[in-house]
Amino acid sequence: MQPAPITDLDTLARIYGSAIPSSLDKVMDHITPLYHRWITASRFVILSTVGPEGTDASPRGDVEPVLRIADPATLLLPDWRGNNRIDSLRNIVRDPRVSLLFLVPGCNNVVRINGTAIVTADTEMLESFEQKGRHPRTVIVITVREAYFQCAKALMRSALWSRGDESGLVPTAGEFLRAREVEFDADGYDAGYAEYARDRMW
Repeated sequence: MQPAPITDLDTLARIYGSAIPSSLDKVMDHITPLYHRWITASRFVILSTVGPEGTDASPRGDVEPVLRIADPATLLLPDWRGNNRIDSLRNIVRDPRVSLLFLVPGCNNVVRINGTAIVTADTEMLESFEQKGRHPRTVIVITVREAYFQCAKALMRSALWSRGDESGLVPTAGEFLRAREVEFDADGYDAGYAEYARDRMW
């Protein structure tokens, strides 16, 4: 049985009441020194975009700060080697709205950035992100509209950083692929992926 949807904002307002004032007051329109510290400590961010086909959320990571702060209103996110689906990039080209969610291991708070973005293949900018002789194919240039930290309750409830290794409870990448192709060598794929990826990180 399909549950009845909530279809109007007044109903939501009656259920939840007013926003906690501090959740609104904390929103900044630029990267402050404290947000600068958080973002430069983060090696992992989730990039969310929207386009004609729907939404997309893409994990991005690096051994250094996951992106560069060009100025208090501008972030530069290099697009390193991946699977060439370019879902996020196609979305940005057609709809510039983006959101970023920065995580730092051990920290229960997260930092959120909302704004707009463009994709550039500017040669000088690509060269500025050199890693082991390689360069990103493009860079996502993000204009910050909102910056704020997220309440810690979600990470506290999930005990994200203190639960230990639970990788044995979930399927591996090889198992996902074997579900599409019965004869696929899932064990071989999983065992060899770290070595395969070692020279393909950038």
